[in-house]
Amino acid sequence: MQKSSWKRRLGRVGIGAAAVITALGVFTYERATRKLEAPYPAIVASKDLAVIERGRYLVEGAAHCGECHGAEEPPGPSRLGRPMSGGMEFQLPVGTFRVPNITTDEQTGIGRLKDEEIARFIRYGVKPNGQAALPFMPYADLSDDDLTAIISYLRAQKPVKHAVPEHEVNPLGRIVQAYVLEPKGPRRTPPKSFPPAATAEYGEYIAHSIGNCVMCHTKVDLRTGAFAGPLFGGGAEHEAVKNPSKKFVSPNLTPDPRWGWLQGWSEDAFVQRFHAGRVHADSPMPWESFQGMTTDDLRALYRYFKTLPPAQTGPDPREHQVVLTASND
Repeated sequence: MQKSSWKRRLGRVGIGAAAVITALGVFTYERATRKLEAPYPAIVASKDLAVIERGRYLVEGAAHCGECHGAEEPPGPSRLGRPMSGGMEFQLPVGTFRVPNITTDEQTGIGRLKDEEIARFIRYGVKPNGQAALPFMPYADLSDDDLTAIISYLRAQKPVKHAVPEHEVNPLGRIVQAYVLEPKGPRRTPPKSFPPAATAEYGEYIAHSIGNCVMCHTKVDLRTGAFAGPLFGGGAEHEAVKNPSKKFVSPNLTPDPRWGWLQGWSEDAFVQRFHAGRVHADSPMPWESFQGMTTDDLRALYRYFKTLPPAQTGPDPREHQVVLTASND
């Protein structure tokens, strides 16, 4: 009799636990797909040729949008100049995420989206349906004029019909969507404009808000996305192009006399290195895009890097093997 009563109690506990788990799962899914609040930037695409040209320079240059959004075929070290029809996959612990088509096609691209919807997506990471996007794009702090230029350039491109499959989010990804992802937005109120100049201030704008240099040249905690090392201190590992088994280690760009990889480089040498383009075929650094940057923009970057606090981290610039696999060479 006691054994039968014990089984009944255990059964009720099991049913209760299953009900709690189910309810938690439903709540997590609903929260993961909730609509988020974020403002719509007052951005309107322009047909002015100068604005579109500025957008082209950013998209095809320092912002290197094509490296993720560019058509995947034919295979190659760079997608510069290809239609931005998307399809690239990121295999992450939280699921499989696919880069969208951002051509003007109305069915499979951004043709039906309003300018302010695209601007909100770029600046706040909130999709047109109101849901949060993974924080892949580092362009929240773009000036209004540069954000306008990028959208204007995209609007001026030909449509390409290419349906990209939806993301495949696993249970861990749903938990992240539900309890971690929030629209962060810019670090400060974005400026109306940020005129290019060969200054350290403009170099900081390129390195953080356009080129995303900071995310590749700083160690990042892959679990949280937070920086795990000194800014531009190097040491982050990145897969080689088309070869996941090979890793490139990002160099230290700070002016540390022992660990900084730019020690001994003149400003002219730095500019010339970028304009020379790709050396290693499988380097993950988008050399083709950076190669087209203006001399003044590259001087601005160099001058900004010289203002950074020295960091005694990263790969050893004196080791030949690191030189062969570091993403700055």
